[in-house]
Order: sequence, then C-alpha cells, then structure tokens
Amino acid sequence: MSEPLTEQEIVRRQKLERLRQKGIDPYPTRAHRTHTAAEAIVAFEQGELAEEQSVTLTGRLMAIRIMGKASFAHIEDGSGRIQFYIRRDIVGDKTYEFFRRDLDLGDFIEVTGPVFRTRTGEITVNVHQIRLLAKALRPLPDKWHGLKDVETRYRHRYVDLMVNPEVRQIFIRRAQIVRALRRFLDERGFLEVETPILQPIYGGAAARPFITHHNQLNQDLFLRISFELYLKRLLVGGYEKVYEIGRDFRNEGISFKHNPEFTQLEFYWAYADYEQVMHLTEEMISYVAQEVLGTTKLIYQGDEIDLTPPWHRITLREAIKERTGIDYVQYPTAETLAAVMREHGFQPQAKATWGKLVDHLLGNAVEPYLIQPTFILDYPRDISPLAKKKPDDPTHVERFEFFIGGMEMGNAFTELNDPLDQEQRFLEMRRLYAPEDEEAHPMDEDYLLAQRYGMPPNGGFGMGIDRLTMLLTDQSSIREVILFPHLRSKG
Repeated sequence: MSEPLTEQEIVRRQKLERLRQKGIDPYPTRAHRTHTAAEAIVAFEQGELAEEQSVTLTGRLMAIRIMGKASFAHIEDGSGRIQFYIRRDIVGDKTYEFFRRDLDLGDFIEVTGPVFRTRTGEITVNVHQIRLLAKALRPLPDKWHGLKDVETRYRHRYVDLMVNPEVRQIFIRRAQIVRALRRFLDERGFLEVETPILQPIYGGAAARPFITHHNQLNQDLFLRISFELYLKRLLVGGYEKVYEIGRDFRNEGISFKHNPEFTQLEFYWAYADYEQVMHLTEEMISYVAQEVLGTTKLIYQGDEIDLTPPWHRITLREAIKERTGIDYVQYPTAETLAAVMREHGFQPQAKATWGKLVDHLLGNAVEPYLIQPTFILDYPRDISPLAKKKPDDPTHVERFEFFIGGMEMGNAFTELNDPLDQEQRFLEMRRLYAPEDEEAHPMDEDYLLAQRYGMPPNGGFGMGIDRLTMLLTDQSSIREVILFPHLRSKG
C-alpha cells in the first residue's frame, strides 16, 4: 500500500493539475540546452560569449530567493550550479507568476538569457525565458536535516546523490579508478575479455555461490564467484595476457567490507610468476592513485599511506609469528594449532580445519595492523588449491595477498598448471571439506581437460574494485562506494 500523501505532496499535485489546465505540459518531450552550467561559466570568463548572447541552461531548481518584482535562484546540472536572475519587467507578469506560484524546489527547468556578473561577483543568467521540464511531486529533503540516516541514504540512493554532492563525487572517482586500471593494463598488452556469469560449475575462490535454475535446460546454474577458471582456459587457447573487470556474486554475510554482489578485476599473465605479478601490482596501484588523486600519498581513516613502490614484503609464517608468537608450522594438525591458539587468547571456531585456523590468525592478529602497503607471501598449500607449490617447500605455495589500510585488497598466485596435481588437489578438498563448506572447491572436469592440453606457466591476480575505491575515497564502508548496496527488505 502506498504511503499517504503529505501536505506538500498534495500541494504539488494541485500545481500539476493547474499547469495542465493552463495547457502547460509539465513533462515536455524535449529540452534545448546550449551549455552546461560549467560550460557557461567558463565561456563567460574567457570572453567567448558575445554581449547579450543568450544561453539556454537546464537543471534542477535547488534554491529560490523571492525579492518582490525580481528574484534570484540556482539550478544544478551534472557539471555544477549556476545562479539565475528573473525580473517581472523582462519576462512579463504571466511568466513571473508562473515562476513564483507553479515552480518548486526539485523541479527540472530550462532558462534562457544572457550571462552577466552581479555586483557581488557571481556569474548569473539574466532570464528572458523559463520553461518547466519535469515537475517534482515530492519535496527535496532538507540539506541539513533531511537525509542523514545511513540506511535511508542507501535505500534511496537517488535522493542521496541529489542532495549530497560529495557522494556524487565518490562515484565519479570510482569511474576514474576503473578507467585508469583499464588504461594501465591495455598499455601493457593485456586483452580485456568477458566470461560467463552463469556457470554450470562454480570455482576459482572459496565462497558459497548463489544458485539459479534454467527452465528450458532444466539445469541448475551458479552465479560466478570468480572469473579465474575461465580466464585461465584462454591461456590454454593461446592468449598470453587477459583481464576482466566485472561482477562476482558470493552468498555470504554483509559487512563493512563485504557485499554479496561486487566488482572484481582479475588478470592472468602467461610466463609470469607471483614475483612479477607483485611488481606489476604495486606499479598498477600507485599508477591509479597518481592518475586519480594526483599523488601516491593519501589519508585513509586518519592514517597517512604511501603507495610508492617498492612495498613491504613478508611471509605469512613470519607475519603471524611476529604478531602472535605462534609458529603455525610447528602445529601441523587442526587440534594442535587450535590448542596453542586458545593458550594465546584466541577463540578458534569449533571443528575448523587447519587452514581456516591459519586464516583466522591472519585476519584477526595481522590484517588490522597492515596499514602501509604490504605483500603477505607464501601460504599453506592446504588453503590454496589453485596455486603452485614452492620448489623448496612443498607444504607452501607461491601465493600473496596484499593489504592496505588494515584491509585485504587482493590475492595472487603463481598458478598451478600441472593437471594431475590440480586433480589431486580437488580430490583432497572434497575429502577435507563438507559440500556446504565455503572452502570446498568442486571438481571442474572441463577445466582439468583444458589443462591437459597444456597450460603455460602463468601468474594470476584478483582485486576488489570496491575496496580500492574505499581506499582512494577514504570511506570505511563498502556501502558508500556501491551505488545500490544490498539491504534487508523492509518488514
């Protein structure tokens, strides 16, 4: 059931009906803009507008100051705001009364007239004609009191964007980040590709998938949790550098850094290893910061961070031992590791696997303290089923995650390209984890078939675009950098 109309909404609908009775279309088909607000200001300042040359601007009516027979107001378009001045003796009584009686804040309008500078120095349009483009039937929230509730801002993002220009700037910067990432990779010979979102077998990450059903095929499909296994198939096919920027879906909890639907960058690079991928990563992130912010130094949640390469490198074993005093290699079973963790004040999850316990130590004791850019290297083989073993230590793999601002930003491997080893890893995962466990990785026979044709050695990389945007816009919640984050339905 619709909410009852407020008094202001009733008044606006009455104005709408009055306009229609006068033969005025409150939603005309076309606008006739000659300049954006920013273009008009620049053109005037640079002397590009001839004396008394008219411009036509469009935008949302954001402020009105009635002063008897003359009034000032502001309209706002995608480029910014500009003031206009409307006088009864110029536009006539009928038009002036239309402006005073029939227009409201939030309406989209079109104004035409020459540009001048007021005595206070503000560039202003001297209105000769004014026209309604779209009547707003709900009033704008008050800038200072109306839209502060966080959930309301996310649930009605269009209003948030309308009244909070700093929020609009976040998403402009997000677009700049994605463009800079593409430019960086394109310039280095990577090919952008697209892989399936609906997949018969999910894989490439440790996450619970969303399941859907194709009616005609009578087949369950999964929304992808990663691009990895499809992108690596392309290396088998002959491409050497591929990347994809797109959506992944993980049926997991929602938090300040998790959303079930998120944007990911993954790339795969034939004949490279995780050391080369590390160099490319620090080069890429510093490049994006320089392109978007104009600097590689930034403030994130009060901490000054320097993205200039080279970044700090430390093994996972060393990092955990430094922060906790626990050398997990000395405790090779889940039971012994859980016991020593409890001795050190941790509360490991009951029946957690050994790999999950190591990950618990990383997430709780190490990650929050990794403020400056840091590569954590060499993860246990048991929690990295798609990574290649270290030549000198078969219990660990060539994998790194990188952290900035106390947050995990991305994950990368020297990719496993031995089809027999890969098959054995899948079988081990099946034995270690229950089918419903998010760490379980299903057997992908087609991927194994692709590997059997021969896959070149390669390095792979994955990074969340949302978290990178959080970092470069100084936002503590992922919901601030996703236009329409998932929220619980209103009961």
